[in-house]
Amino acid sequence: MEARENAAAALFSLSVVDENKVTIGASGAIPPLVTLLSEGTQRGKKDAATALFNLCIYQGNKGKAVRAGVVPTLMRLLTEPGGGMVDEALAILAILSSHPEGKSAIGAAEAVPVLVDVIGNGSPRNRENAAAVLVHLCAGDQQHLAEAQELGVMGPLMDLAQNGTDRGKRKAAQLLERMSRFVEQQKLAQAQAGAQAQQSQSQSQSE
Repeated sequence: MEARENAAAALFSLSVVDENKVTIGASGAIPPLVTLLSEGTQRGKKDAATALFNLCIYQGNKGKAVRAGVVPTLMRLLTEPGGGMVDEALAILAILSSHPEGKSAIGAAEAVPVLVDVIGNGSPRNRENAAAVLVHLCAGDQQHLAEAQELGVMGPLMDLAQNGTDRGKRKAAQLLERMSRFVEQQKLAQAQAGAQAQQSQSQSQSE
């Protein structure tokens, strides 16, 4: 384990350099880093998380990390007692959520309740990253929008839009706009369904 953790520390240093991101990703280093993120000591997990964050800035490595099972590991770290890896887990999820495979894996991991909780109760940076993930999850996906709305995300988002970091405010504003459109669409659909039901009822009465 110690040798793997020392290797992770070296990769974390090397992964800062952009040219190395492609080389390290192509060398097959990502799956062992995901394993270390799951099974390592606290120091090993931190180094693995930092290396994975740096590597996943490069778009070509995001799919590799998702296929190595990083998303379920990150979700476990988010809900771990003590929460020692919440910052790192959310930062990685935020960059993975912009990738189609990342978005799909995060959605499949039932992340919405956890993200809504962080937006309501997390640190400023974690609230910002949770909102960033939710923006990507809710893009073109009414199921996640409906789930977030039911979990009461509107209040925390309004607070984030006023009191968050600059990026947090932007992400909250994007989500609030999507939520508002979604609520309006719901109201319109309900009104149309009600009108159709009334029309059917009056037709059956006149026959």
